[in-house]
Amino acid sequence: MIHVAVGIITNHQGEVLIAQRPAHTTYGAGLWEFPGGKIEPQESIFTALQRELQEEIGIHILSAEPWFDLQHAYPNRTVHLHNWFVRQFSGEPYGAEGQVIRWVKASELCQYEFPEGNRLIIERLTLSSV
Repeated sequence: MIHVAVGIITNHQGEVLIAQRPAHTTYGAGLWEFPGGKIEPQESIFTALQRELQEEIGIHILSAEPWFDLQHAYPNRTVHLHNWFVRQFSGEPYGAEGQVIRWVKASELCQYEFPEGNRLIIERLTLSSV
């Protein structure tokens, strides 16, 4: 089981930030995802989220809250996604690891290819008023 902290980041226009996995990634190169990453041993979800968002997109979280968790079994591993809404942050997001990032409307998320484990997140974002 791999535990992952996932940041759902929105802007003032109600758009959601997504990032494209770089070509050199071992799994899902080219797929889109919500920023975040693995939670290290002895690390809290919030601390992992802060670290990952700083490393990946160069922002510092000022305020975030848990949204919902889900598990998804892939053929070679199971992931436990801890999804958090990032309510406030400082800095301007950018692809700090060379990845493409985009602000998109929740209703447009279905136009992007995401890992299977993200389907429920997209479904809930599309149905909610982010």
